[in-house]
Amino acid sequence: AALKDGLYSQVSAALKEGRVTPTELCQRCLALIKSTKFLNAYITVAEETALKQAEESEERYKRGQPLGVLDGIPIAVKDNFNTAGIETTCASNMLKGYISPYNATVVQKLLDHGAVLLGKTNLDEFAMGSGSTDGVFGPVRNPWSYSKQYKEKSIPKSHSEDEESNWVITGGSSGGSAAAVSSFTCFAALGSDTGGSTRNPAAHCGVVGLKPTYGLISRHGLIPLVNSMDVPGILTRCVDDAAVLLGSLAGHDPKDSTTIQDDFKPFELPNLTDVSKLSIGIPKEYHAPGLSSEILALWSKAADLFKNAGAKVVEVSLPHTRYSIVCYHVLCTAEVASNMARFDGLEYGHRSDMKDSTESMYAATRREGFNDVVRGRILSGNYFLLKQNYEKYFVKAQKVRRLIANDFVKVFRSGVDVLLTPTTLSDAAPYTEFIQEDNRTRSAQDDVLTQAANMAGLPAINVPTALSERGLPVGLQFIGRSFQEKQLLTVAKWFEKQVQFPVIQLEEIKRHDSGVLQHQKSASFS
Repeated sequence: AALKDGLYSQVSAALKEGRVTPTELCQRCLALIKSTKFLNAYITVAEETALKQAEESEERYKRGQPLGVLDGIPIAVKDNFNTAGIETTCASNMLKGYISPYNATVVQKLLDHGAVLLGKTNLDEFAMGSGSTDGVFGPVRNPWSYSKQYKEKSIPKSHSEDEESNWVITGGSSGGSAAAVSSFTCFAALGSDTGGSTRNPAAHCGVVGLKPTYGLISRHGLIPLVNSMDVPGILTRCVDDAAVLLGSLAGHDPKDSTTIQDDFKPFELPNLTDVSKLSIGIPKEYHAPGLSSEILALWSKAADLFKNAGAKVVEVSLPHTRYSIVCYHVLCTAEVASNMARFDGLEYGHRSDMKDSTESMYAATRREGFNDVVRGRILSGNYFLLKQNYEKYFVKAQKVRRLIANDFVKVFRSGVDVLLTPTTLSDAAPYTEFIQEDNRTRSAQDDVLTQAANMAGLPAINVPTALSERGLPVGLQFIGRSFQEKQLLTVAKWFEKQVQFPVIQLEEIKRHDSGVLQHQKSASFS
């Protein structure tokens, strides 16, 4: 029943010792998926496939030949990774019903390590968004909306208002994966991160979200958004678990020319006791407009935590950060315009019934298959790539991107080991408030603290830190040196241990599945 344990704590040991079987674990997770269906975290639940994989895992355990720590562990995958035999929709009409003939490399690696694939999680259409509210299957609800912590703090504006109108967003675009991990329906999930799409929902859902260094994990089989920034992301309930998954997924892939050539050696995170040799950088530019006073205070408290433990804490400057979001918008839409050209209705995906001409079929297919957000980004990108605009926008944005990357290089060369920043400007917004603004405005606001790491290709992780005054999770972000995931995760693990983020107390799950969750004492960050 220890669904809230990490892979490295009791679950893997329980499987090895036979105290729980992979099939029992899988059945319990499938039951929780059904009882939390109202969250809309999953698009497809592969129940039959999952149970078959769990049975195969059980046989391996009986023979005393498990494939490793992940054998028999239930995981979920964002629905923009190709999965053989399971629908891959990107939460769009364009790919509704599409079944890929192959697995994405990361999915295949998980299966090769014995993981049990429960299903595919919800997202913004083609991963374009920061709320997981713009997919064709409807918005994802944040599990914390139904937590005891949030309900005790939230006061309805009127007697008629109920939780149906009071729920908050998960963040995005990997909101389904974050909600799945947060609500205990799986032990880990894959997301994708182009401008913060793993770290943003991780912060809002109170889970760990890791964006590895660009090129460390294969993108083969991840339906591309922005090729030069996309990275498969990892969502777990603790930092140790993120390290376990990274060890299984990282390394060269001959099918992705952007992956590193060297072999990746999986590592076990040490328990850091002495932080006196660490230098933590606090970038002043991350005190961004719109940053809530609550998160600012938490950021300051976290810096003091390191300082009081003996670490060197220094203010640093990343001067080109203020141009980053505009630069990101130009490069993102330009690559989106190029990538979305493949969806023409000829080879796969939706095809319109319009038969007047090939051109009219193309146009009708794309109008019917894409939502306003995707079409808007395609139009913007094609505008920036016009002959008369190419130098003025696209080339200039590439030059600014280099300056942004160089800012990080200079800071790390100055002796800073890890940067500490907020992940989001505030805690999760109520859905009714969030949809008042258009997708582009929301994404520009929500990506401001996360997308610079994508521009520079650096590893970054969200660590859940505390609950806001509204009883919702708030996370802080650590950004590390390129390919120095071990150092980054070691620091994140130390911080995680200090803050003791409280466990979500999910009333809904308790009602549906009263034996599943054992009460854990929660400590607050102060």
